[in-house]
Amino acid sequence: MESPLDSQIKSVSRRHFLFESAAGIGAAAFGALMGGCNSGRSTLSMVTDPMAPRAPHFPAKAKSVIYLHMAGAPSQLELFDYKPELQKLHDKLCPQSLLEGKKFAFIRGVPKMLGPQANFKQRGESGAWISDHLPHLASMADEVSFIKSVSTDQFNHGPAQLFVHTGSPRLGRPSIGSWVTYGLGTENSNLPGFVVLTSGGKTPDAGKSVWGSGFLPSVYQGVQCRSQGEPVLYLNDPEGMDRDLKRKMIDAINAVNYKHFDEAGDPETLTRIHQYELAYRMQISVPEVMNINSEPDYIHQLYGTAPGKASFANNCLLARKLVEQGVRFVQLFDWGWDSHGTDEDLAIDIGFRNKCCEIDRASTALLLDLKQRGLLDETLVVWGGEFGRTPMRENRENKTMPFIGRDHHVEAFTIWMAGGGIKKGVSYGETDEIGYYPVKGKVSVHDVQATILHQMGFDHEKLTYEFQGRPFRLTDVSGKVISEVVA
Repeated sequence: MESPLDSQIKSVSRRHFLFESAAGIGAAAFGALMGGCNSGRSTLSMVTDPMAPRAPHFPAKAKSVIYLHMAGAPSQLELFDYKPELQKLHDKLCPQSLLEGKKFAFIRGVPKMLGPQANFKQRGESGAWISDHLPHLASMADEVSFIKSVSTDQFNHGPAQLFVHTGSPRLGRPSIGSWVTYGLGTENSNLPGFVVLTSGGKTPDAGKSVWGSGFLPSVYQGVQCRSQGEPVLYLNDPEGMDRDLKRKMIDAINAVNYKHFDEAGDPETLTRIHQYELAYRMQISVPEVMNINSEPDYIHQLYGTAPGKASFANNCLLARKLVEQGVRFVQLFDWGWDSHGTDEDLAIDIGFRNKCCEIDRASTALLLDLKQRGLLDETLVVWGGEFGRTPMRENRENKTMPFIGRDHHVEAFTIWMAGGGIKKGVSYGETDEIGYYPVKGKVSVHDVQATILHQMGFDHEKLTYEFQGRPFRLTDVSGKVISEVVA
């Protein structure tokens, strides 16, 4: 026979247990949220609407960010970092000084040096070196700042991608898009503040954690949308569910959620309430903003878009439409840039060139389109990968690859920025004569992150969140704004 005590224990739900334990784990988390917030927001606005628009630390130069990440790491030596001396060393054995004490993903033994597999010219009045792989971008050289001396300490894709986007090579930290929406909220309550678009057929090696919210409330994580099919999975109601019934259902659910929030103070309850409401509004707003069919023909010609298909070009056009509608942070990931030379698609002289053709027209069109609409000055566009590629040809166990390729390189790589208060026509930083080490203006991944936050109006040292007993920030304990590229 079941005792009264057994019956009482079985009646206690997990939610009640968490609430009763130590005055409520949820209440403790809410206390940390209230005390740890240092983003420039008010506590009241955070409680009533976690995505309400908020002021940054100082006047921002950019209202939104479009980050174009080439997952797999494009070779700077075939795009922006022109090294004629490297051509002279082509096919010669790599000096031991470049190998000793170094970690490579795949190179073993002594590889041969590999000269640039592209032709370079100086472009525009700025004289920026850009290869013939990117003829469209070359026409915009005077709008862009190239940072040629970025370094990292992560030589594998997953950790390196996490480092670039979350400030840590390990799982669990918020992405830069999450930090921006945490600090600023959103200007359009009918759309997510942070939207993610992918192309290339796969998600990044680090998975969806590169747009996750980490220890921040999950309301700040990126929302992945699609340029083909239903823009957001399960956006449409099931058969038999009309709009009025959906409204009544959400009202009933959120009445229970508000009651629980009053009792336990769990910030994730606010997230749940907000996400139900946002999903309801998104059913009307998202299909409209994600529809590129209504764009005029000249826009489709400019971008090279193909409505109804999943492509980088479609995503670039969608990025413009999203920031135009007030979305704070749009993240584009394009997969397929890992040029090891193991097959034709990953060959520096074949597959890599094809990837450049896929993104050159559309990324340039994005800059042109933003500029002609008066949006470029207030939109920061960032382009780059997670690390660079080696000046030597990849080999494995003293065997060269069947095609020409380069291994991962952490010492130096190139990113570019445009718009959003960034100087025009600047090339900052310099590598040695073969593109191995930075010799001038060396910057870190955290420096790049600090610069992005600065353009959005944040002191990267003050945008913090209390977690596990200490304040955390995107740039960890380092980072410096690259003032040389800031207008």
